Amino acid sequence: MSRVTELPPNVSAPGREQLRELADDLHLDLSDEELDDYLELARGSMGVYERLDELQPPSRERRHGSRDPGYRPGPDEDPLNAHLRLCRVEGADDGPLAGYDVGVKDNVAVAGVEMTCASKVLEGYVPSHDAIAVERVLDAGATITSKNNLDEMAVSGSGEMSAFGPVRNPHDPDYLAGGSSGGSAVAIVTGDVDVALGTDQAGSLRLPAAMCGCVGFKPTHGLVPYTGAVQQGHSWDHVGPMAASVEDAARVLEVIAGPDPLDPRCGTAEPDAYTAAADGAAGAEDLTVGVLAEGFGSGHEDPGVEEACEAALDDLADAGATLTEVSAPLHEDGTVVGLGVQVEDAAAMWQSEGVGHFVGGGYDESFRAAFAAARRSRADDFAPTVKNIMLTGAFMRDHHHGRYHARAQNLVRRLAADYADAFETVDVLAMPTTPLTAFELVEELSRVEIVRRSQGKAGRTRNTMPFNMTGHPAISVPCGTAEGLPVGLMFVAPHHEETRLVRAGTALEAVAGYEAAVEEVA
Repeated sequence: MSRVTELPPNVSAPGREQLRELADDLHLDLSDEELDDYLELARGSMGVYERLDELQPPSRERRHGSRDPGYRPGPDEDPLNAHLRLCRVEGADDGPLAGYDVGVKDNVAVAGVEMTCASKVLEGYVPSHDAIAVERVLDAGATITSKNNLDEMAVSGSGEMSAFGPVRNPHDPDYLAGGSSGGSAVAIVTGDVDVALGTDQAGSLRLPAAMCGCVGFKPTHGLVPYTGAVQQGHSWDHVGPMAASVEDAARVLEVIAGPDPLDPRCGTAEPDAYTAAADGAAGAEDLTVGVLAEGFGSGHEDPGVEEACEAALDDLADAGATLTEVSAPLHEDGTVVGLGVQVEDAAAMWQSEGVGHFVGGGYDESFRAAFAAARRSRADDFAPTVKNIMLTGAFMRDHHHGRYHARAQNLVRRLAADYADAFETVDVLAMPTTPLTAFELVEELSRVEIVRRSQGKAGRTRNTMPFNMTGHPAISVPCGTAEGLPVGLMFVAPHHEETRLVRAGTALEAVAGYEAAVEEVA
């Protein structure tokens, strides 16, 4: 007969069979006597957890208390399906973003407003605190007016994987917006918001910016706190601004950048004078642009994409920029490296109830509770893209013992070294944001077709994902069209050299007038 230790009243402790199952999962072959010993020890340790229930963590003050939680707009009000909620949260009376309406991707928390991550699994969850980036735009005088649609759990890039319907392209509603921050891009291009906050793990704010015709700005990893946004991987999560112009993106970045003790990704870097760097008077003179050889010629590019980017670079050269070809050999395998890290990281993050382990900083206890309950009761409702990562990541960890994750993480250093060599003689690197234009909306796709198309068709992320892994800042700027659909040119800079990107992007807008095309659609 097993021994029984009295339990604290509020803590669930393991039963004998539960502990036996856990031992089997951990490859422990315990005798009955050993099992009884460890059961007694486990039950005896429950007092620690009972006391933790009694202790209260530090609370965060919720500023800007006037909050209209909003409503889900119908198709007449939102024909492109860019918004999951139209709301109103007013910020400070004055500041650098006073008068700006801001959209927030619906995997970034706005206190008092539902956050679904575009998943039925999380429908009804209402955050109790603002994400730090949200708090900062409110402190700067902005008003949040919408939560924007996205691909479910931000793991797909086509724009079609929201549980609440696909996000349609503002240039042609028979095409998709791209993802996963598709709703944010559409809201900007249609003029529903002035600027937006997106997240980027493999190109998720730059890809829809390129496919819809606006600016998407991924900062240096850790420059903008990720606190309050739904995580996938600590080493490659990014929050960044999206806007109709480089100057507005720079203005938002200046507001949201800077250290946050709650985010272990953040260093000590303070925001630079990004808005001042957008002064068009600087032009393209004295700007040396490294045209990345491996960023072109994938063999999968849509007609006209590379031609539009090359024409934009020629415009920069005519305005005084110096163009030179540079090489980063491992760039061609950058998505292989990225996927080797990301699939296992994301699967582990979700198995850790969406908040992870092993790092310091702040943990969102309310989201943890909601995600933990939802994935146990409604996991079958996740999109095929999410299920695919959960299954593949768990298999690679359990059956290959993390070998490929470790190899990929080590290869990130080699990838970063290749870029460091390329930066030795240039200010920025340049390449197409993606070799593809927006995908056509297709109503009937098989589960396999959906996953393959949304997560990697023809190298969609071949130029974006590598810089998530190395943490370099990158900006996508509209540079024309291919067969009537927008094309983005991407500039990349050394770490914490966002001002170079602002200067290059503003110069491109000035010489070719690409910003006007965005305004025309709006």
